[in-house]
Amino acid sequence: MPEDNTSNNTQTIIEDKVKRPSMYEVVLLNDDYTPMDFVIQLLIEIFNRSINEAKDITMQIHENGKGVAGTYSHEVAEQKHAESVMISRHHGHPLKIIIEKMQ
Repeated sequence: MPEDNTSNNTQTIIEDKVKRPSMYEVVLLNDDYTPMDFVIQLLIEIFNRSINEAKDITMQIHENGKGVAGTYSHEVAEQKHAESVMISRHHGHPLKIIIEKMQ
């Protein structure tokens, strides 16, 4: 006599919770040596900012001591940071750039 497995069937429901990756801000800090024109150009070339956005961020850096160049995943933030530091040093500027995890 064949077995009836219908009464023993169980369903397992697996819920995968996909968590969004943490985001990081690339922050430029004010100094008395790096020219504003250089910061504006860096924001345009590395962070793909418009001329007006770059000018606004540069003024935030100048007036508040820091400004957010962009918000990215960790890997992209590290890459933008490395490129910015390399270009700044190549041009002889001590511009300080940090990465901060968003809350």
